[in-house]
Amino acid sequence: MQNNDLSPKLNKREKYKARLRPYDYFSELENLDFENLGEGDRFYLQDFGIFTTDFLEDEFTMRVRVPAGRLSAEQFSYIAQVVDEYELTIIITARAGLQLHKLEAGNVLEIWKKLNAHRLTTWQSFGDNIRNIVSNVYDGRGKYSEIETYPIIMQMQDYIVKNPRYVGMLPRRVSIGVSGNRASITSFFANDLYFALALKDGIYGFNVYMGGKNTEIAKDADIFLLKEEVLDFFKAFVEAFYLHGSRSSRSKTRLFYMIESIGLDALKLHIEKEYGKAFQSGGKIQLEKVVFSQHEKLKDGTFAYCYQTDFARLDAKEMKQISSFALEHKVDIRLGIDQNIYLLGLKDTITPFDSPKKSATIITCAGSLCPYSFWSIKNETKYLPLDKISQHSITVGFSGCIKGCGRHRHTDIGLVGLKTNNFGDTEGGARVFVGAVHTDGLSISRMLFSMVPLVHLHKTLELIIELYELSGYKNFEEFSDTVLNRYSEGFLALWVLANLQTKQAIKLDPVDSGFEYEKSLLKENFSEVDFIEPIEESFAPAVSALSKKMWTVAGVDPIYKPKLNRVNFR
Repeated sequence: MQNNDLSPKLNKREKYKARLRPYDYFSELENLDFENLGEGDRFYLQDFGIFTTDFLEDEFTMRVRVPAGRLSAEQFSYIAQVVDEYELTIIITARAGLQLHKLEAGNVLEIWKKLNAHRLTTWQSFGDNIRNIVSNVYDGRGKYSEIETYPIIMQMQDYIVKNPRYVGMLPRRVSIGVSGNRASITSFFANDLYFALALKDGIYGFNVYMGGKNTEIAKDADIFLLKEEVLDFFKAFVEAFYLHGSRSSRSKTRLFYMIESIGLDALKLHIEKEYGKAFQSGGKIQLEKVVFSQHEKLKDGTFAYCYQTDFARLDAKEMKQISSFALEHKVDIRLGIDQNIYLLGLKDTITPFDSPKKSATIITCAGSLCPYSFWSIKNETKYLPLDKISQHSITVGFSGCIKGCGRHRHTDIGLVGLKTNNFGDTEGGARVFVGAVHTDGLSISRMLFSMVPLVHLHKTLELIIELYELSGYKNFEEFSDTVLNRYSEGFLALWVLANLQTKQAIKLDPVDSGFEYEKSLLKENFSEVDFIEPIEESFAPAVSALSKKMWTVAGVDPIYKPKLNRVNFR
């Protein structure tokens, strides 16, 4: 570990680690006064799955690791009992774990002991650790599965969890995805480290991708690993990041910034030194776009059922119902990174119980349950055209703040909750992103609107989906790649606004455009629209003015003032 003293260059968290390792702090857990925690206590507790903040001191969150989203019906039932007994709120995380909310100072330690004594672990589910390791929900059983990754993931977890050298001691958190499937439910390219199914010399293995995060795509490291080599690579990677990752500015400690600083080749050399032998060059990645149905046939002839949650929210009653069914019918329970619950091993395509919501392709952050979220994502989903989203299996990432836990830049349509007074007295709104080509990790989405007030969000998204329907492409990702990404963000925003104002939906063709061509398209199709600001060298002023004119919902807009007798195009 670099900078293992109290150097001023160390960020605040690193100074705590230098004074006392989180693993050594663990012995103090039993005697903590949870009603009077200091900043250091809150920092250390994250490494054992307990989270609180200085502005929500009396309320605690606890996260349970669920490797690869797999847990037994007995475990699922036990967690439901705990939730029921202590009147907690529970959600499925975007990493296929379980997160318990509304614990109190008087019961948090008691609940922690109960969970960790029941073949469950909360260790290293927060903090500067290897977080819950994810995989494809049909791992080993789906018709697209070539390598079962669960045994590898368990080896990786056994190596890292409760390892004194690494508990809370990494420079920053690391997210890891391992998929042995040719098709996945959602993209894994948002992970810091992604082992993707690949083929080389007729043998299935994994290509390595590194440096992804919620707002960036993991880069191809040009490394191919056989399945029996993944664990050793993982160990080498963890040690290299531990030794060489930055521990100074907290905002620059993720793996992405390490690659940005020293380059991918230098990072590979650090890992190769720990690995002990030269790497093979990458194989051919095996990924294809597949849309899964609510019932899927598995390799062994049995079936899977996708139970669509209430946007990741669960209650004890439905958890008990699901676990009782799983026990009675001897089926497996798996949590997906799409925040839905899958029952594998059904004898037929039955629907054991109806889903509460149409949420199969919508990923949401914790919303109002998280202190950083601007508003309640789970409730604001009422502003989405859910029927259209479900009909076309459009993936939507819904984040409550710019941290992006809903992976809004790795989905077909991305939303970030915001509050602003730019549109008058609004209750909030969403930043809107489109255009991600996420299956193959080719591109993240681009921002279409910096803010759409909630009351206008449904119509805006409905129009975007209608433009997709007019395109004739078989999925929204193909529409993004072939049509949307050929146009500038400013033009697309004005195109949507002009269609909304004129109550039309005019199709966009897949052409290689430029600014002058885009300007002529607007003039040709919307000559009657008052864009207010002249379009000279940029679309941005016109987008800002027209959106404020159309979307100011109450009171007096503090920014927009009508400008009369403007010429629209220059």
